[in-house]
Amino acid sequence: MLNAGKELAAVLQALEVSEATYHRWRNQSGGMKSEEAKRLKLLEEENRRLKEIVAKKELDIRMLKHLTEGNW
Repeated sequence: MLNAGKELAAVLQALEVSEATYHRWRNQSGGMKSEEAKRLKLLEEENRRLKEIVAKKELDIRMLKHLTEGNW
């Protein structure tokens, strides 16, 4: 819409988005294209999932070390 020559205020009104929301989004995305933002979101989700797996494995390792030491 902006590329079509419409002013920012008109585009925001058509999308029913406040100017503050628009500026917050621009600051967060850093001007990324939508494909890049989607890819970033997918990578962040995968990273969260992998961190969870590593945390569970770490708990398993600690539990096994504790059991092998006979401190129970």
